[in-house]
Amino acid sequence: MKNFWRRFSYNRGAVIGLFILTLVILTAILAPFVFPQSPWKMVQRPFLPPFTDNALLLGTDALGRNVISGLAHGAYVSLLVGLVSTIVALAIGVPIGALAGYFAGRTDDALMRFTEFFQTIPSFALAIVLLAIFQPSLMFVIIAISIVSWPPVARLVRGEVLSLRTREFVEAATLSGLGNTQIIMRHILPNALPPIIVLASLMVAQAILLESSLSFLGLGDPNIMSWGYMIGAARTVIRTAWWLSFLPGMAILLTVLSLNLIGEGLNDALNPRLTRKTQ
Repeated sequence: MKNFWRRFSYNRGAVIGLFILTLVILTAILAPFVFPQSPWKMVQRPFLPPFTDNALLLGTDALGRNVISGLAHGAYVSLLVGLVSTIVALAIGVPIGALAGYFAGRTDDALMRFTEFFQTIPSFALAIVLLAIFQPSLMFVIIAISIVSWPPVARLVRGEVLSLRTREFVEAATLSGLGNTQIIMRHILPNALPPIIVLASLMVAQAILLESSLSFLGLGDPNIMSWGYMIGAARTVIRTAWWLSFLPGMAILLTVLSLNLIGEGLNDALNPRLTRKTQ
């Protein structure tokens, strides 16, 4: 663990990303306490510029709602969607990839053809179709993003398992009488975790972008404030009230950038072959 943190901290970009992400997480946690009022509540006249009123540091939107309150509550939504959808995608993709890589042959062919079926359809288009069919609620947004996010996980895990299944420790486990499930769970998957962890950090960022894009198009939950909704609601007044699009856009940019930087740091820390010299 000590070596892990030393290699991770050697990547300055990853440390900066971790700092930014920590601020975003704290903002999401403290939002209900710092801004107890609903972010949908009208508090002032519309289009109040930033830093005009000390009580409304970032001004108000087209309906007089507190922009900074919307940003804080939107952080919670973005992180929740990113984290939960990634966990669900991993829960789908890891077993499929592990089974395909371990058993190979017809099992591999069948599972990979099933995976490729989802990859033939553009992720964003498939998410739009799914939300057009179902009710645009937060739960269905998470489900839609999970469905379009698991195929890369399955392919990555399959490749890792294919390379690990012929190793000596797997053959020794087979000779010792362990079943296939035990070999996969105890010996193969733990050794395949580093690239999965790195991919997961990038998937959270991708999920946040996807949720923001869907909310921008009006396909998000209409009862929940999100960064994508704020940008979409302000697109018609971008010339007269630029801050209404710029501020949530910067929030998305910094959050996604921090997750990508953390992913690079995790790759350096978890993959000794690619780790820079720290001495």
